[in-house]
Amino acid sequence: MSKRVTVNVPDDVAERLAQEGNVSAFVTEAVRARMRYETSRAMMAAAGFQFTDEGLAAARRRLRDGRSRMTSEVLAEGRRALDEMRRSR
Repeated sequence: MSKRVTVNVPDDVAERLAQEGNVSAFVTEAVRARMRYETSRAMMAAAGFQFTDEGLAAARRRLRDGRSRMTSEVLAEGRRALDEMRRSR
């Protein structure tokens, strides 16, 4: 099932959408990606991670500059937190 939705977007966004053959599919995927992002953030917050604008900006800089590496310890801790969240449901 689907619904027609009319939105107003800035000119630069309208120009980008004009390049798409299937605007509905493009917008749907963009919104679903945002929904996954929001779910991930909520899960991480529930696991005790705290997000600040400053911390996120610093993480983005580290990733952009290639200075951030996921260590086995960080990955293991993330897996443990995810497992605990799954068990607590």
